[in-house]
Amino acid sequence: MKVCVFGAGAIGGLLAHALHRGGAEVSLVARGAHLAAIRAQGLTLEQGDRRETVAFPATDDAATLGPQDYVLVAMKAQSVPAAVPALRPLLGPQTAVVPAVNGLPWWYFHGAATGTPLDGQPVETVDPGGAQWHGIGPERVIGCVVYPACEIVAPGVVRHLGGDRVTLGEPDGQMSDRALALSKAFGRGGLRAPLKSRLRDEIWVKLLGNSTFNPISALTGASLDLLGRDPACRAVIRDAMTEARAVGLALGAHFAVGIERRIDGGAEIIGHKPSTRHDIEAGRPVELDALVSTVQELARRLGLATPVLDTVAALARMQAEVLGLYTRTPALEAVITPPYRPAD
Repeated sequence: MKVCVFGAGAIGGLLAHALHRGGAEVSLVARGAHLAAIRAQGLTLEQGDRRETVAFPATDDAATLGPQDYVLVAMKAQSVPAAVPALRPLLGPQTAVVPAVNGLPWWYFHGAATGTPLDGQPVETVDPGGAQWHGIGPERVIGCVVYPACEIVAPGVVRHLGGDRVTLGEPDGQMSDRALALSKAFGRGGLRAPLKSRLRDEIWVKLLGNSTFNPISALTGASLDLLGRDPACRAVIRDAMTEARAVGLALGAHFAVGIERRIDGGAEIIGHKPSTRHDIEAGRPVELDALVSTVQELARRLGLATPVLDTVAALARMQAEVLGLYTRTPALEAVITPPYRPAD
């Protein structure tokens, strides 16, 4: 099994180590000081008291690696569309692409049967102009929902903080040989990777938290437990989550977890701030569109109102924009502002 991890940062580093332990031939695409350190001393993964270093082949030019069996894309969602030309040399006739990316994925309506006009359509807020839809092709995709928490503690060093599950699923719900083979490789490497026929349900359960806790923590600086315990903040989260859930329901998603329990699940993680707040504090580009703007876009396209979510998103965008960590575009405004107006 030949696998390239395209974007070998924190999550990508964990996935690379797991697949290496699972018997795959793994290469990395990275950049900057992180790439230089990997080339010089290998990629180190810290898990509790365990420290493991692997000398992966690593490059910033995917064309030197050739076609792969699997390409795992582990980048911030907003960075992927521009990276498609650099990724394409990794794609052979049978290459599967696994977007290990937060938020609602660009391929969501491929192989879908939502009964809405959105089936077979790209999602503009995470795939402007269909760059991934046309440049990669949704038929290559194995869906993935990532749960582990990781961080880069130094160039070439990734620390695994918790979580051991990466759920996989074909967009059309089939239990394919290619998805099963990848699941088994992850399993041999120490990560649980169950296959789900209804992966979109799991995407929505995670998205309920990402679309609400993340921007509100980014705005306030509060950890999840503080937000969940504060009655006023909890009410805002509840209302925004209710709106997001209505969008998922309109698309046929099933929610096995109720809203109060979903909020409690976040609030049980004491002291944890989500990635969006960490980006604000570190001065990194903020991942808002995949987490929040996607829900707004789908709501507009379905004719649903999301006033609380819209308010939270507007404030979070302005905060990030003022800090120089986010750039809004006319095309984005067109698809998230009622009524929905398709991009030209």
